[in-house]
Amino acid sequence: MKIRFCKAFYLAPLVALLFGACKKDDDKQDDQTPVQFIFTSDAHYGINRAAFQGKTNVDAHTVNAAMIAKINGMPDLVLPTDDGGNAGMKIGSIDYLFEGGDIANRMEVSANVQTGAASWEQFKIDYLQNLTIKGKNNQKAEVLMVPGNHDVSNSIGYYAVMSPITDASSMANIYNLMFKTSAKTAANFNPKTDRINYSREIAGVHFCFIQMWPDSSVRVWMESDLKSVAASTPVIIVAHDQPAVVSNHFTNPNGDHGINNTDKFDNVLDEMFKSGKAASVADVIEQRGFVAFLKQHPNIKAYLHGHAHESKFYTYTGPDNDVSLPTVGADSPMKGVVSSTDETKLTYHFGVLDPKTKMLTIREVYWNPEPSNPSAAVKWGNKISISLK
Repeated sequence: MKIRFCKAFYLAPLVALLFGACKKDDDKQDDQTPVQFIFTSDAHYGINRAAFQGKTNVDAHTVNAAMIAKINGMPDLVLPTDDGGNAGMKIGSIDYLFEGGDIANRMEVSANVQTGAASWEQFKIDYLQNLTIKGKNNQKAEVLMVPGNHDVSNSIGYYAVMSPITDASSMANIYNLMFKTSAKTAANFNPKTDRINYSREIAGVHFCFIQMWPDSSVRVWMESDLKSVAASTPVIIVAHDQPAVVSNHFTNPNGDHGINNTDKFDNVLDEMFKSGKAASVADVIEQRGFVAFLKQHPNIKAYLHGHAHESKFYTYTGPDNDVSLPTVGADSPMKGVVSSTDETKLTYHFGVLDPKTKMLTIREVYWNPEPSNPSAAVKWGNKISISLK
């Protein structure tokens, strides 16, 4: 398995000089057996669920810890006997856990939410320390993650009052973890220059892990990153926002372009909103820019995202129905569209990536099917198989 590790495009020149734009692992492997991974998103540390496993007002630390415990038990399970990757086989190894962002919930005063720093510490315990799954190399599964709008908002501010006003702990720690450094802290993290965009080559597939959504500035980084990728190499995008991006995440097009309670733009994307002046107007212009990018790079074969808080397999067709991109959305253990009120519907995804057949299979895993019996076995849900050829 070849691993390709790229620094973010918008880094300070000195950092780029010292560390280089891209590193390659010299230990190249020709292992053609499938790679397996977990995909989850929107942990939202700092808030509570109304109900979970017989208790009320349950904090995110407790819920996420329970989910990780179920993930830790996956290697002993057998995959369904369907037509997907590794069907009917014992899972055994799990190489990666992908996390789609929103680690720390936004620190709004009215919501009485804890700081980003406290949330990251809880995430670190659950996902980094207590995760025990191992990959084919018998090493602990690697956590690969992107930031969400709540993580970014904690760094740059929000139009509702937060306390403290900013806390970049989540962003700084995601940056450090992904770029294998300890250089960034909540105090010195610069959201204008410290971008969390990086890529990995996994089982013959080039994964682009990007900050928020592929707006024009991220596409500049992606264009540069993909120059060294063969046209025959499949590419998968992992982002927080869904392809049909929400308008309020763009930068405010009005006045001084600031974050305010009148315009209600979050400014978590660099690109200024061009489809109108109100955050309630649906975006068309930026999505068309993304669609044009997809047409220029037909080897982009799939898109994984969080934010929508819903387990969903679908095809993104763009605002003009002129593109077809297989897309997978992940549930949230805290804010699920369905699972927030029906905890038996809590899910994460299990992925099998086969480098021989160039097929990606993703299966839903219902990890809390019997709330009164937390040790009950997980149940398998829907499945999608995506050809990467």
